[in-house]
Amino acid sequence: MSRSAIPGEPASAHGSAQDGKRSEDRLEFRSESQAESDFRDEVRKNLPRNFAAHLAHGLFGQTGFRLINAPTFIPAFVYALSGSDFAVGLARGVQYFGMFLSPILGATLIEHRRRVLPIGFAVGAAMRVQVLGIALAGMFLPDHLALIAVCSFLGLFGFFLGMQGVIFSYLMSKVIPVERRGLLMGLRNSLSGLTASGVAYIGGSYLVAENILGNGYAVTFGLAFVLTSIGLCMLIFVKEPEPPTVREPSRLTDRLSDLPELLRSDGAFTRYFLARALATMGRMAVPFYFLFVRGKLDMSIGEALGLLTLAFTLAHTTTNVLWGWLADRTGFRLVFLASLCVWIGSALLLMYSVQIALVVTAFAGIGVGLGGFMLASQNMVLEFGDREDLPMRIAVANSASELVGAIGPIVGGILASLWSYYAVFWVAIAFQLVSIACVALFVEEPRRTRRKRLAD
Repeated sequence: MSRSAIPGEPASAHGSAQDGKRSEDRLEFRSESQAESDFRDEVRKNLPRNFAAHLAHGLFGQTGFRLINAPTFIPAFVYALSGSDFAVGLARGVQYFGMFLSPILGATLIEHRRRVLPIGFAVGAAMRVQVLGIALAGMFLPDHLALIAVCSFLGLFGFFLGMQGVIFSYLMSKVIPVERRGLLMGLRNSLSGLTASGVAYIGGSYLVAENILGNGYAVTFGLAFVLTSIGLCMLIFVKEPEPPTVREPSRLTDRLSDLPELLRSDGAFTRYFLARALATMGRMAVPFYFLFVRGKLDMSIGEALGLLTLAFTLAHTTTNVLWGWLADRTGFRLVFLASLCVWIGSALLLMYSVQIALVVTAFAGIGVGLGGFMLASQNMVLEFGDREDLPMRIAVANSASELVGAIGPIVGGILASLWSYYAVFWVAIAFQLVSIACVALFVEEPRRTRRKRLAD
């Protein structure tokens, strides 16, 4: 009797069963391989269309969000409403806390769906409503109520932004091949930066300086709402492919219980997201950069807002093309490290500058560093692990970053109130230096790791 036969069964029958099972396995493997090949072919076929649609979305769609996140308009607006450094830190902390709460929810909403763009539209619309709410609050409410409303809208803005970060990062991973993402993100950020820079300069130098309609800040945010709503419509032209495999639908509580295993199974990813969280703690200083220099400049608040936001936003976005070019050739790890170094150097320049030219240069440098850091941190996560768990990896990395991002500005507000802005800046730099050391020593370029795995 054959050694592979089961007692009581003819060897030839058992052998035939095994042959049949192997044949089915081969057919299944070929079917999966063909489905994956068809998916890649569809991505390549629609790449020009999807590339152009994402560029058009970036040209308008990110305008309002860049003004909200810039280290100028929201801090200056909140300070004008409250006269408090702590309120400035609290407002930004509320936004980041909202961003911490929602990424995992966003992942559970999309990871079982073959098409995620409809969810992205809904979440994108909800974000834009918050920008409109900030504008209306500034226009029609007294200062104490406007402050409460602005903080509330920032929290909701952050909540939907946290979901959008997962949804659109996952969408990007589906429609844009990895070797083209750096170029696309660089061009997209540059185009949106040009639009945002123009709006920021007009908003600061004219709308705020002249106090148009009784509140130039509110009018600026209203203009940003209009432009960013136009940008959302550009995503209608995206053609989203259906992946060959997706996860089964699961409850939020079940996916939360899966997180420890997800982190244990990929040590490189775990070290990366911890380092990213440490670097994000450096954002505690961002709301206070403008408040630190506002008294040093021989110009009105509106003129200073326009000039420094223009310098920050232009540098932040136009250099993204160079960061993207570098990332396509070397990977996002080098961009992560280099951008943090630029950010730290520019913050040091700002701390000890007294001439306006140096202050403008420092703001531009901070924009360069922060832009490169955001580009690298948002895209490096896409290169770890398998596609099925990608939404949850994005969510975990984003949630960890935004949790410390929520704590950071509040801590910064306390430090500024009790000591000085210098204390805020030095603590932020310390966290960034620790992050640089972690990535340099313990996180290998994931693109290189993947090539090694495929070669083996």
